[in-house]
Amino acid sequence: TEGDYNYPDLMCDREPVRLFRSNYEPPLFWIIFLVGGAGNTAVVWTYLHLRRQLKTMTEVYLLNLAVADLLFLVTLPLWAAEALSGWTFGPALCKVIAAVYKVNLFSSMLLLTCISVDRYVVIVMATKARSSQQERRRRSLLVCLGVWLLALLLAIPELAFATTKGVGSLQYCRMVFPDGQGNRTKILALSLQVSMGFCLPFAIMASCYAVIIARLLRTRNFQKHKAMRVVLAVVLAFVLSQLPYNGVLVAEALQASDMPVTDCEELKRFDRVKQVLMSLAYVHACLNPFLYAFVGVRFRRDMKKLLCVRCQRAANKMQPSKSCRSPPSSTRATVMSDSDTSQALSL
Repeated sequence: TEGDYNYPDLMCDREPVRLFRSNYEPPLFWIIFLVGGAGNTAVVWTYLHLRRQLKTMTEVYLLNLAVADLLFLVTLPLWAAEALSGWTFGPALCKVIAAVYKVNLFSSMLLLTCISVDRYVVIVMATKARSSQQERRRRSLLVCLGVWLLALLLAIPELAFATTKGVGSLQYCRMVFPDGQGNRTKILALSLQVSMGFCLPFAIMASCYAVIIARLLRTRNFQKHKAMRVVLAVVLAFVLSQLPYNGVLVAEALQASDMPVTDCEELKRFDRVKQVLMSLAYVHACLNPFLYAFVGVRFRRDMKKLLCVRCQRAANKMQPSKSCRSPPSSTRATVMSDSDTSQALSL
């Protein structure tokens, strides 16, 4: 998948790149897997244990985002194993895992876009948001279904072209495009990933958050500055983690068209840079719980309540201690409340 270095290229020995990958990827991927898995599992666990019915659009999007990130993170140990000893899981699982990776890449980016739109509606169109809260929640379920279906469609290239390819005595899972139209197909696949996985989400997020910041600047709420810091953190994290890697994908598409790189050392440097920036993009799956869920005071209270209840059950205590009781308002585990737009980004 993303580790496609054109291994069989006889004009340039990529063994140093594969050695770099075997030393660099496995420990980092396992760190991302463990940290991101813990954070996103906490989000899913908290929502499913405290809420029988999600009440806001953002809650629905956050739950789906955490599930998408978890499914993406599950693929990382397999890629780490491939970096060490090649792909040993067969061509069928190669195709499935490559498709799962792309489905969750696109669904995560599109769900982040949906969250930014919902924040725009709640803050900028507060009156309308309050009057149509139930309708918007029902609509969010359809939006999430549409996001997953679109992500499946965008993963068709992986289902069609992902397979195993031998390099020496090892097999690697990679995209193998048909002869004759290989470059054109590769350019199309890369263009889809860059446009739907970065450009479109970034354009919508930037537009929504720009209007939100303008609205916050006109308010006198004492939490305004905290809300603006949350907005800037969300945008900066997205740009810093995704822009460099997508820039590399654009360069790769140009190489596949009419600007090939023929210098072997330059090719190997490009491959190493791609690996580092790809890993940086993957870190975003670890950051999502902290940027979108853990910033919520109510969410943190609800998670603390769950932990206290679990600890008390383990200790066979009959009644919860005082420190585990949370005020009635904390029963809404959400990043933003549709009924309290002044704190929508600064909970």
